Amino acid sequence: MNARQIFEKTIRHYLKPIMVYLNDPSVAEIMVNRYDEVYVEINGALELTTARFTDPEMYEAAINNILQFTGQSFTSDKSLIDARLPDGSRVHVAKAPCTRHSTVMTIRKFSKKMLDMDYLVELGSLTEQARDFLQTTIVAEQNMLVVGGTSSGKTSLLNALSSYIPRGQRIVVIEDSAELQLQQQHVVSMETKAPDRYGRGGVPIRELFRSSLRLRPDRIIIGEVRGGEALDMIQAMTSGHGGSMGTLHANNPVDALNRLETMAMMSEVELPLLALRSQVASAIDLVVQMSRHAGGRRLVTQITEIGPLGNDGRHTYEDIFVLNDEACNQNGTDTFNLKWTGKKSALAGKLSPDHISNLPESIVGIFETEQVETA
Repeated sequence: MNARQIFEKTIRHYLKPIMVYLNDPSVAEIMVNRYDEVYVEINGALELTTARFTDPEMYEAAINNILQFTGQSFTSDKSLIDARLPDGSRVHVAKAPCTRHSTVMTIRKFSKKMLDMDYLVELGSLTEQARDFLQTTIVAEQNMLVVGGTSSGKTSLLNALSSYIPRGQRIVVIEDSAELQLQQQHVVSMETKAPDRYGRGGVPIRELFRSSLRLRPDRIIIGEVRGGEALDMIQAMTSGHGGSMGTLHANNPVDALNRLETMAMMSEVELPLLALRSQVASAIDLVVQMSRHAGGRRLVTQITEIGPLGNDGRHTYEDIFVLNDEACNQNGTDTFNLKWTGKKSALAGKLSPDHISNLPESIVGIFETEQVETA
C-alpha cells in the first residue's frame, strides 16, 4: 500500500462523521465551525447538519491527519494552513489565536464533473450570445479577468472558458492551491510552497510567475491574483503573452481595475500611478463579472471591455453585456437576462472579413463595422 492509499484510508476513518457529504455531489462546500457544528453548501444554500465529531480531540486528530500527509503542521507562529484531500478537494484550517473559540475547517470540494460552456448556458449562468462573444475574444487572444465575490463561480467559469483556447498552445497555470481543471492537453500546473517552520524554502506566486516566463508559455493563467504578483501579470500581458487570464475578488469591473492597481503597488517595484494605470489599461482587455444571487445561483452579470486611459488619466470602459434587471423584475421571478447593450466591441474592425463571416449569427452585429461608401 503506497502513501496515497494510506492517506485515503486514514482520511475515510478520521472524516467518517462528514463522509456522507464528501461523497454527495450536490454538496459544494463543508464548513466545520467546531467539532459539533457542521454546515454544508448544498445546491447553493447553506444548511446546518446533524453531523458531529465524537469530541474535540477526535476533530483535532482528523485535522492533524490531513496536515501530516500534506507535509504541514501548526506551529506557534503558523495558525492558518491550506491543504488538500487525496481527491484534490481544498482544505483551509484556522486555529487559535486566529479563531476565538475553536479550530475551523472548510473543505471546498473538488468537482468531478467538468462543466463546459454549453452546460453553463443550460444552467442559465449566461446566454448563448454572451458565450459566443467570450469564445471569440479568447480565440482573438484578449487578456481577461474573471471577477466576483467568494464562491461566485469564478473558477468554474475559468475552467469552462479554457476549452476555447486553440489546441497546440502551451498553457502555464499558477495557483496558491490547485483548483483549476483546464480542458486542454498541454498544461503545466505550478503551485506555491509554504515555508517550513523556520521560514525556509517557501515559494510564493511571484517566484512561480518569474519561473513561468522561462517555460515558453503561450498563455499564463493565474488561479487568483492576490498581491504583488499583479504587477508581474500586467507586464507579462503587455509583453507578448496575449490571451492570458486570471481571477480576482471584486464587486464590479471598475473595482477590479482599482484592486489590480493596489495589488501591483504591493510589489517591490515603484512606479508612478499614471504609468501603472497605463499598463493596467494596456494589459486588461476584458472583465467578466460573476455574482451569486438569491438561491445560490451563479450568474455572469456583466462583460466589460477596458479601453485606453482617458485625458483625465482615468480608465475608460464599455459594457458589452449587462444584466437586464428591469426584465427580471417585470417577470416577478429570478429570470436571468444578460443582454447585449448594443455597443460595438473593441475588436470590431480588427477581425478579418473571413473571421467575421464565420462568426455565429448572434454576435455578428457586435463585431461588424459600418462600411463608409465612397463616391
